[in-house]
Amino acid sequence: MAKRRLNKRQQWRIEKIQKERANRAARKEKAVQEQAEAGELGVEQQGLVIAHFGQQLDIEALEGETQSQVFRCFVRANIDSLVTGDKVIWRPGKSETGVIVARCDRDNLLQRPDNFGALKPVAANIDHIILVIAPEPEPHDNLIDRYLVASETADIPAVILLNKTDLIGEHNREQIQTLLSRYENLGYQVVQTSAASAQDAPAPEVQELVKGQTSVFVGQSGVGKSSIIQTLLPDQSLRVGAVSESTGKGVHTTTTARLFHLPIGGDLIDSPGIREFGLWHMTPQELEYGFREIRPLIGHCKFRNCRHMGDPGCALDAAAEAGDISPERLKSFHRILQDMTEQQARGLKLS
Repeated sequence: MAKRRLNKRQQWRIEKIQKERANRAARKEKAVQEQAEAGELGVEQQGLVIAHFGQQLDIEALEGETQSQVFRCFVRANIDSLVTGDKVIWRPGKSETGVIVARCDRDNLLQRPDNFGALKPVAANIDHIILVIAPEPEPHDNLIDRYLVASETADIPAVILLNKTDLIGEHNREQIQTLLSRYENLGYQVVQTSAASAQDAPAPEVQELVKGQTSVFVGQSGVGKSSIIQTLLPDQSLRVGAVSESTGKGVHTTTTARLFHLPIGGDLIDSPGIREFGLWHMTPQELEYGFREIRPLIGHCKFRNCRHMGDPGCALDAAAEAGDISPERLKSFHRILQDMTEQQARGLKLS
């Protein structure tokens, strides 16, 4: 995506902010060095990022006498951006404080584009993404596919969790079953539950899903994601958002990304930054990879520059005619691809 040109005042302001940040980092680094030279920092040990508060992070000690205790830590200036779920090397200081000196290797990283098109890390070291859908608000395969593409490109397994099964009736049963079968046929795990019937305890199928795993719940507002999380974390004061009666759309409720240890075992990262995935920052090649049934067809079109939009010799069209790609998924692919193209075109006009 092309960048928008900045006027002189905007350039000056950006340079001023960057200079202030560099000065703050230098002062912080100097303070850390002085603590180390004065012997005020303990030995290096492994920790887990469980919350992020601007320039400071909450680190849970994973070893030593302070294991399981939480410390408010600063980050050394030479360390890349840290997110909830990261494992780090840190040194304890005074009064339950500390300094993070290194980040351990990640198994995976979930990212999303911010309002300016730059990728923003959300969470790390996730075992699976639990995509929550419900009969109300009505689930749309295009939105589901966007989440699944994001999980595929991040190499994080995704599970589809249908909540509010008590709202399934004769008017929507066939439609929902057809939708779920489409993803089951692609190899995705599909689980059904109802947070309303579970009341204060998590449903057995949800317990089985999260036990012993590090999970992230995603999904559009109003599907009952917060209600499910509340049954898993009964002692946490998580607000639950209701579906607006006038619009049928949910309200965002959570405000801070945090890692919770589940009483039944396993961890849960509750991240407010994951609501919808705008995929226009991706390349068409990455989008192709994100569709499981399209991935094996990459490079098999007649022409190398095939746009997959009705071009002659397109391998996707041939696979659709053979029944290897469902019409709904191909339509979803085309729609996302078109959205990406339009977004990128608008970005070029601003340059």
